Amino acid sequence: MSPMIPTVKQNLYIVTGASGVGKTRTCEILFRREKEYIVLNSDILWENRFNTPSDNYRAFRERWMRLAAAIAQIGLPVVLEGSGLPDHYMNLPERDLFIEIRFLALVCSNEELESRMRQGRGITDEAWIESSVSFNTWLIDHAAETSPPITRLDTTELTLEEAARKVDQWIRSSGRLDQPAGS
Repeated sequence: MSPMIPTVKQNLYIVTGASGVGKTRTCEILFRREKEYIVLNSDILWENRFNTPSDNYRAFRERWMRLAAAIAQIGLPVVLEGSGLPDHYMNLPERDLFIEIRFLALVCSNEELESRMRQGRGITDEAWIESSVSFNTWLIDHAAETSPPITRLDTTELTLEEAARKVDQWIRSSGRLDQPAGS
């Protein structure tokens, strides 16, 4: 049997960021209240068989893109929360199932990120903290250089509710914030 091919195309919005930056909790606010787009957490489909970082978790991302395209058939765009970069998505065949794929990285100061991980989440694994801080630093320094560019939202001084309002604004304004990309 051949798979159903989506015919209604929407934008796909990907909210990315380092572990501990607050992307899940921010998107959970939108998940609970939003009716004009569908918010999904990428972790719900995670299985250890996808743990193949050498191919940037390709099978995992392909599955998510097919699922997001199928969900978009109802006429609403999908917001996918989870870590990832444009080059993990843009070269996949499933890219053609969407009008555009837009990326927003939640970032914060590295000191704040470490605090959120240690005090907020109780993480003591130094390698995990170091990896998260490294990815956060990379996003701060290089998000605007990706293709397409990743818009950044600094959440250092924002409450979760304020961050959720900014993410909602970004989605509704076709992937732009009221501040320049990369700020």
